[in-house]
Amino acid sequence: MMIQLDSRKDTQPMTKSVEQPPEVSASAEVAPVTSRVCNWLTAILYPLGRRIVLPFYFRKLTVVGQENLPKTGSVILTPTHRSRWDALLVPYSTGKPITGRDLRFMISEDEVKGIQGWFMRRLGGFPVNTKHPGVGTFRHSVELLRNGEVLVIFPEGNIFRDGKVQPLKPGMARIALQAQSSQACNDLKVVPISIHYSSPVPHWRCEVEVKIGTPLSVASYCTKSAKKSAQQLTNDLEKAMRELDE
Repeated sequence: MMIQLDSRKDTQPMTKSVEQPPEVSASAEVAPVTSRVCNWLTAILYPLGRRIVLPFYFRKLTVVGQENLPKTGSVILTPTHRSRWDALLVPYSTGKPITGRDLRFMISEDEVKGIQGWFMRRLGGFPVNTKHPGVGTFRHSVELLRNGEVLVIFPEGNIFRDGKVQPLKPGMARIALQAQSSQACNDLKVVPISIHYSSPVPHWRCEVEVKIGTPLSVASYCTKSAKKSAQQLTNDLEKAMRELDE
C-alpha cells in the first residue's frame, strides 16, 4: 500500500506534528472513505472461520507471539501478504477473540467488489487504489488511529508468493506518523506479522504459521524530520518482518 504524499524537502525537525502535504489540507475536496464493523455479521463469520473453515482447510495452523498484541491504544498490524487466506488468518490470530478488539482493513479496490466486497465492507474493510492511492484513504486511516482503533495494512502493497519480504511501501509510516502527531493518539504501536504457508500457493491440507513480533513505538520516531522519520520507521519495520519470516 503506497500513499503518494508531498515530495518537498524536509529541513525542519519534527516537533508535535508531521508536515502535511498540500493535498491533505483541511480545505481539500476529496471523496470520503468510510468503514464499519457489522457486529452481527462478525459474530457469525469469525467463529465459523475459526472453528470450521480454517481447521478444515489447513492441516496445521500455528500462531506464535499473541502476547505481543496490544490490548489498548491505537495499533497498526502489518502482515506479510501471501494469499487471500490472509484476510481470514489475521482476524483468527489477532482479532476480537484474542484482544477483544475489532479490526479495520485497508484492502485493494478489487477486493471490495461483488459479493466479496459486500462482506468486506461490513467486516471493517475499506478500499485503497494501490496504484494511485487517494487522500480519502489516508484521511480515514489517520482518523481510525486517532480514535484508538486497530488498523490492518499490508505494507508490501500486493500479494507475493516467493516467500520473501518485499521492500515496504512508504504509506504506512506516513499514516502512522501523521496519526501519532495528534494529541488523541498517545502511543501508537506498529506490530510486524509474518504469515508463512508450507506451499507458495496455499492448497488443501497445507500448513500455515503466523508469527507476531514485538511492537514498534511510533512516538520514538518523531525526533527527526518527517521524511527521515518515515524512512527509519519503514526500514525498522521491514527488518523486523524479515527476521520473523526467517
